[in-house]
This record gives sequence, C-alpha cells and structure tokens, in this order.
Amino acid sequence: MVKAMKALICVAVTVLLCGAAGVAGAASRYDAALARWTKTENVKDDLGGSFTLKATLYTAEYIEALMQSEAEKNMWTASELEDYKYNFLKGLSLDDNIAVHLEIEELGPTAHMAPFNEMLAMWIGRVKYAPSDYDQRFNMPLQGKRDGMVFFPRYDEKTGKPLLNRKMSLRLVVNGAVSPVVNNRELRFIWDVEAEEASSSISGTAADRLEVDRLLRRMEMLTAEKAALESQLAAKNEEIKEVNARIEELQNR
Repeated sequence: MVKAMKALICVAVTVLLCGAAGVAGAASRYDAALARWTKTENVKDDLGGSFTLKATLYTAEYIEALMQSEAEKNMWTASELEDYKYNFLKGLSLDDNIAVHLEIEELGPTAHMAPFNEMLAMWIGRVKYAPSDYDQRFNMPLQGKRDGMVFFPRYDEKTGKPLLNRKMSLRLVVNGAVSPVVNNRELRFIWDVEAEEASSSISGTAADRLEVDRLLRRMEMLTAEKAALESQLAAKNEEIKEVNARIEELQNR
C-alpha cells in the first residue's frame, strides 16, 4: 500500500513538474536558473538508434524559479505562493530527499531498465548512494519517451545529519545496460553545488513548515529508539539484580 501511494505521488508530481517547467521555460528571466541544473546525454549507435537522457537536479534555485514563474502566471498573493510551494515541496519529499527528474527517450531497440534502482546511483562527495525511491514506470520496457522522479537520501540514516554540508559535487551515474543503444557505456551527470543550493531551504515560510515536519518525524524515530534502549536497560538492570542476589545467597551459606 505504501509503495503504491509513493508511486501515485511520483506520477502526480511529475505531471505538476512538467507543467511548471513549461511555464518557467517560457519566461526568459528564469532560463539561466533552469538551465544551470539540467544536464543532457545523447548516445547514437551505427544502426540509427538513439538514447537521450535529461537529468534535472531540483535545487533551491531551480524550484524557486518554477515557483515564481507560477506565481506570476496566476497572479498569486504571497500567502498563496507559500501554500503552493509547501504542497509542491512536500509532494517531492524534498525535506527528506534529493530529487532528480529524468526524461528518457529511446529510439531504436527496446530498453529494458528493470530493476531501475540498480541502473543508477548518486555519488555525494566520495560516498555512493542507491535511490531511496523512484517512479516505478521506469521498470517497464521502453520505446519512445518516459519521464519521472528519482529520489536519493538527503540525511544520514543513522545520525540524521545532512549529507550535503559543504561545497561538493553530486554525480549521477547511469549503468550502460540501461539501453542497447548505450552499449555498456556509463553515463555521468555532475553538478557542483553548495550545501544551501541543493537543500530544500527555499525562501519563505514553506521551508520552515517542511523543517518542522522533518524534525517531528525525526523525534518520533528517536523516541521509539529511546524506548527500545530503556527496555533493554531495564532488562539488564533486572539481570544484574538477580546476579547480585545469587552472589549474596552463595556467600551467606
């Protein structure tokens, strides 16, 4: 059920992103910000086949450009913009994830990309991460076009600390088996980012609301871990009590 809900969210957000990107693309004042975070690779084979992959990293700058474009188009008030921004970011789960939008076009032999999570990885600095979630449609055989979202972790699973905490590179690596046209050639997309650029810290109150949401979830996890540790401690204390009692019993004989 959870996986199904995530898939629906991926589809819904993809539709929203495509619409917003179209609007923002028409507004020249945002073109530089939009282009800065989009990378494209095109591979052709000797038989006329073609594989094109466009990857867009959803950074604070990129999303802000989309949001402002939508606001101008719809003549929103500041409050309406913040509500839209909050729902948009929450749909992308940017408070927990690094989001990448992929557009794939396969012209030629059918591309079999399943399991898609094994076809790509994100290097954050010197550490490699697998997708935490992705649009399940990427697992289906492909001829033609398909687009969707891929998510990577934003925080360390054990410590809860952000993985992006300084200037570093993000490197999306796509396995060469993704398409027969690519013929085992590894595709790479590299973004040089500052920690704040790739964060979900968009200006306005939307970011604060998202941060509160994330911290509440973190608090729930920590509370559960604390309860488990307290239970273990209570069991150990009880065992220590029993051992001491047995020692006293033996010494008093």
